[in-house]
Amino acid sequence: MRAVVQSILILSGFALAIPAVRGEPVTNVVPVTPAFIAQLAEELRTNHPALQAASARTNAAAANAAAVRSWDDPMVRVGGMAAREPMRADEGDLIYGVEQKLPLFGKPALARAAAQSEFATEQANADYQFQTLRRDLAKSLFKTALAHRIVEIGGQDRDWLQTMVAATDAKYRTDEATLAELLELQNELSKRTNQLRTDIALRGNEEFILNRLLNRTPESPWPALQLPAVAPAIAYSERLVDFSLKYEPKTLVMRQQVKQAEASARLTRRQRLPDFSAGVEARNYSGDGSLRQGMFVLSFNVPWGNAGKYRNDIRREEAKQRAAELDLTDWQLSARQEVHHLTVAIDAARREALLYRDEIIPRSEQALTSARASWETGRRTLREVLETRRMLLDARLMYARAVAEQYSMMSELVLCCGLGDFESLQMIGADIQPETAQPKN
Repeated sequence: MRAVVQSILILSGFALAIPAVRGEPVTNVVPVTPAFIAQLAEELRTNHPALQAASARTNAAAANAAAVRSWDDPMVRVGGMAAREPMRADEGDLIYGVEQKLPLFGKPALARAAAQSEFATEQANADYQFQTLRRDLAKSLFKTALAHRIVEIGGQDRDWLQTMVAATDAKYRTDEATLAELLELQNELSKRTNQLRTDIALRGNEEFILNRLLNRTPESPWPALQLPAVAPAIAYSERLVDFSLKYEPKTLVMRQQVKQAEASARLTRRQRLPDFSAGVEARNYSGDGSLRQGMFVLSFNVPWGNAGKYRNDIRREEAKQRAAELDLTDWQLSARQEVHHLTVAIDAARREALLYRDEIIPRSEQALTSARASWETGRRTLREVLETRRMLLDARLMYARAVAEQYSMMSELVLCCGLGDFESLQMIGADIQPETAQPKN
């Protein structure tokens, strides 16, 4: 019977070895730093289709501003008169002339100002899209680094379980361990192997998202990304709120939209004034080609019959301007709330990371070392060792998630304050240089 059980265990070992997950060898590790994010952000700027589309719209608005004419194209008239010979000889039967619309009342200047305001709005919108995508890139990098860390922790746990399975198998052969203990460890190893496969697939998905953001091929490889250490605290302050009110990218876009609405309203008010045109006209007789008449003409339209329509046009543009102003006011009112929320979230993630790094992980490591030593001498059960191991595993994962969450929220704060990167927070009194202490494995 003993031989049969040993044969079953040997076959089980082969079954475990077949689906074992072997992570690819890590040849280089790249920490996710502000410089690394900035380098990829420049690649994002040139490669992302949405930014290319925003650049095209900006170029179109620039061309539109440059195309505004101060002088319209002149109108040339050519005609003839059919009449009796004496009349044609007296008045001339070849008619020709030219008419030019006059740039009066500052209408061309206002049209040019409206076009330039549209160009400024497109510029602000292009910068807003870049800042938003850079935020998304930074958050995706931290999520990818977290996925790499999760795979690393899973691989370490699998190696630990493989060592425990081998040790328990040796103890079982000498009657120092039970069959239930060996089977429990083998089950834990099987579950860990399957979970590691899932974690590797999720890591691949995060890398796929990064490649999509940078417009790379989906299969482009990535080095092992490393999470930074815990960042110092960032306290809520009025200075952060002031930067958010002044420099937040969407706020800048909405301010330009207000200016664009103001320019459109000024142009619409001026459109109700008449348009004047000046022209000259001459008549020649076809019989001998001599000049018979020459005239100077001044013409203008009469807009007062449509005064109600013009008033409605003005009301429309003023309503649009008022709506843009109210949208800006509403957005600015939420700035203080958003900054406060982000600083609270950053602080909560930081405290959680420090708790796991400085207290829970060291205690769990000591507890696991003690539990394993006691189990090897028969003073504790295997279940206690596995439970302690789960506590340490959860602590390491929670630490990594807290660090990733802290930096993801900091990415949101950088965007909210209209700053370039994490290091720019130093300019407003918040030092975010990462600590030198690294978490234990």
